[in-house]
Amino acid sequence: MKAFIHHGEPGLAGVRLTDVPTPEPGPGQVRIRLKTAGLNRRDLRVTRLAKPGDPPVVLGSDGAGVIDRVGEHVQHLHPGDEVVVNPSLYWYENSPAPPAGHEILGSPTDGTFAEFIVLSAEQVEPKPTHLTWEEAGVLPLAALTAYRALFTRARIQSGQTVLIPGAGSGVATFLVQFAKAAGAEVIVTSRSAEKRRRAEALGADRTIPTESDWLAELRGERVDVVIDSVGAATFDQCLSVLRPGGTLVTFGATAGDEVRIDIRSFFYGQFNLLGTTMGSRDEFRAMLRFVTDRGIRPVVDKVYPLADAGEALRRLQDGEQFGKIGLRVE
Repeated sequence: MKAFIHHGEPGLAGVRLTDVPTPEPGPGQVRIRLKTAGLNRRDLRVTRLAKPGDPPVVLGSDGAGVIDRVGEHVQHLHPGDEVVVNPSLYWYENSPAPPAGHEILGSPTDGTFAEFIVLSAEQVEPKPTHLTWEEAGVLPLAALTAYRALFTRARIQSGQTVLIPGAGSGVATFLVQFAKAAGAEVIVTSRSAEKRRRAEALGADRTIPTESDWLAELRGERVDVVIDSVGAATFDQCLSVLRPGGTLVTFGATAGDEVRIDIRSFFYGQFNLLGTTMGSRDEFRAMLRFVTDRGIRPVVDKVYPLADAGEALRRLQDGEQFGKIGLRVE
């Protein structure tokens, strides 16, 4: 089968389309003929962290397709079923943190940038019928991350105000849609005037330039919740706009891992600082129900053929996208 892998030199210099053996399902597993897949910044991180001597890995955490073969003891799934992949491996019940052994599909386990993938039947869920294949293929990782951050960790309530730095990322577009569906007021930031305009079209109530003084832009108004994936570059601004007792949820560090904090201001502000990443199967299923019940559709930026996955990764690396970038496998 055709697969898009990383092997050898770190970064995008080590990616290529190649032929690999078609996997066969074992007991408790299913094989999916993938129709579409989605990109995440994690794919770029996997390529950057690769070391000489590491085995080849098929990239990709997001995917959707049709089951074409099932292994022994699989009772609830059948050839022909249309499904989406849950990339959060071995985390089934909702819990404060993932269990030991939790992994994310796409390294070290081969991922979705391929014609076929074999997974445990426990990692597969029915495709929401209102979604196109392109929409379903880019849904899983970012939507699960957004759902847990917003509902499990932040415990967002109708009428609260949520600020989302960095409009344009896949998770950010889901956060805007999910928060609006939950009855929250949504504020987003972006350096790009075009991305701010598109965020407003998606449902954001207000937008502000990332490089501005956020508190001044908000005229001193503070927010209940900030959900941040940027990291060091925006951390101080995030805290500056939180109301006393407000909550900052963080799940990414695209602009730096290390932050300094004025601890006295923090504890006098009675702030809550919460980390999150991915989510459980319980939350994945709840997210699918939420998306279906509210008729939410992923924002698809651009879809490339599998052979052009390298070009798609470069678009993601350059931060040009608004929403999710997809791959058309079949």
